[in-house]
Amino acid sequence: MTNTDDRIAQFENMASADPDNEMAHFSLGNAYLQAERAAEAAVSFERCIELNPDMSKAYELAGAALVKAGWSDRAVEVLNTGYVKAAERGDQMPRQAMADLLQELGRTPPALTAEVEAAAEARATSGTFTCGRTGRDGSQLEDPPFKGPIGEWIQANIAAETWREWIDQGTKVINELRLDLSRDEDSAAYDKHMNEFLGVPEEITSS
Repeated sequence: MTNTDDRIAQFENMASADPDNEMAHFSLGNAYLQAERAAEAAVSFERCIELNPDMSKAYELAGAALVKAGWSDRAVEVLNTGYVKAAERGDQMPRQAMADLLQELGRTPPALTAEVEAAAEARATSGTFTCGRTGRDGSQLEDPPFKGPIGEWIQANIAAETWREWIDQGTKVINELRLDLSRDEDSAAYDKHMNEFLGVPEEITSS
């Protein structure tokens, strides 16, 4: 099995063991996308949205997967909903990405109501910390969880609650894959799962 196959199997097991774990479905969707299994990725991302309707990134990736799977009409529905949700939450990067996907499909992003615009403005000025991974309000980590650019990115973008979820998931990764973190290759495998789970951008992981 390839590393991608291993990750798919692991996240399939997690999603099966805990069907209400939106992060497991999100990670499974990412793994399917990497394997060019767009239809399955779309199903996983849409399940994630059912469990957490506030996760803007899940709408974005669901839309992208639906487009790749050839389900453009459904993609437009998901992207329109996600665009408004991202605007409400002030999630500018997913919002722009969904606008770009809609334009690629020959569609115009939906107009925002005055109420949504007001909600977006209020949220932008509220000082609330929103987890960039889950879209949920949470607590910011007081310090980076470890040194280096990845640790700094995690502190700036990932809520403490989501970080604790990763600690639980990371334990499952170690146990299921029988990783020995004293070995470089096993430590690298653990880090890859962590980066994928948290959504650390590739430009950060490769720096």
